[in-house]
Amino acid sequence: MYDNGHLNLSDHDSFSSGVPHETFNRMRKEDPLAWTDGDAETKGFWSLTRHADILLANRENAIFSSAQGIRIEDQSYEEYMARRTFQETDAPEHTNVRRSVNPNFAKPVVAKFDELIRELAIGIIEKALKKSEFDAVDVLAKQLPMMMLGRILGVPDEDLDWLVEKGDALIGNTDPDFTDHVVDKVDTSAYRMMPFRSPAGVELYDYASDLLKNRRPVAEEGILAKMMQCGNGLDELGFKNFFCLLVAAGNDTTRYSISMALNELAHNPSLIKQLRTGKYWDTCADEFIRFASPTMHFRRTATQDYKLHGKTIHEGDKVLLWFVSGSRDEEVFDQPHKIQLDRSPNRHLAFGQGGIHVCLGMHLAKMEVRIVLEELIKCVDRFEAVEEPTWTRSNFICGVKKLQVRATWINR
Repeated sequence: MYDNGHLNLSDHDSFSSGVPHETFNRMRKEDPLAWTDGDAETKGFWSLTRHADILLANRENAIFSSAQGIRIEDQSYEEYMARRTFQETDAPEHTNVRRSVNPNFAKPVVAKFDELIRELAIGIIEKALKKSEFDAVDVLAKQLPMMMLGRILGVPDEDLDWLVEKGDALIGNTDPDFTDHVVDKVDTSAYRMMPFRSPAGVELYDYASDLLKNRRPVAEEGILAKMMQCGNGLDELGFKNFFCLLVAAGNDTTRYSISMALNELAHNPSLIKQLRTGKYWDTCADEFIRFASPTMHFRRTATQDYKLHGKTIHEGDKVLLWFVSGSRDEEVFDQPHKIQLDRSPNRHLAFGQGGIHVCLGMHLAKMEVRIVLEELIKCVDRFEAVEEPTWTRSNFICGVKKLQVRATWINR
């Protein structure tokens, strides 16, 4: 877990109790361009931890390229080509694909989901009202993103539990609670051509193949039907990989943003009182998402030598942009380790802001977080943590995966 006396960011166990914010605090102050040695399996990498440096690297995508992968893992060219999505490409290829799918996630389009999201949130909370003690992640945080995933994709509700399970296995490929094929514990070479080196990728590929061959129903208004109709420049493999991306990223990151919000409500009762005033609905979602920063980093690869902070990043070096650190940079955020519901402007990096790779689903995520909290606050008087939360074992995606709470409901 430790590298030269400091927490090793390449070790997933370093994150199993939550984000090691003390380590990132130290790195921002003492070594904002820090080198982590590799091992027999993975090459070493640089870490950018300051807000300004991460924005710089995100903007300079010709120098800091996404086209060799966006995670720490080393891949052969063959593996990269088999598994990549438009996330792992640079302009103009990235721009062309993004232009074709972006209209489905534009703010005015997402705004039309307000009524549906609210209806779903109310239904979820009404079921929770029957319980006094429960896992808030399973009962509340997980449900809304899962249901909206189905609406966005256009797949049947009866498939959602299975799809979310497989998405968890993909993006949680380092956590034994989500998969039997933990990438740093067992040999996953048989799945090296699959997303996240996971056998769940095989099953999701098969599902996507059935969609393409009209063997499974898909709603015409969903994004998958639109993609199949117009092509979007994706071949069959490209469609399968994009489908896996939507299933994994379209569910987990929003879930973990909501679960972080619930965790804060459970440990800080004053937040419920503040939200009940109605003053913070325009700003609170961004603040909870900043605090969660569920996608902790994306990796870039240097296309040329580059000097920064008196050091030289060499061509071919891996560079990790630690969004989770930049979003708590003391130079940008007042009291960064405290929730401030009225924080504005909120220049957090949780959506990868600052370049062409900003998150497609950010408007939808913010709306889901805000609405579920709006509806919850109407019903809950007190929200108490019964046990300390458990966290994902991952240096890539961080989130509260279990939060046992006791709820005191209003007028129950």
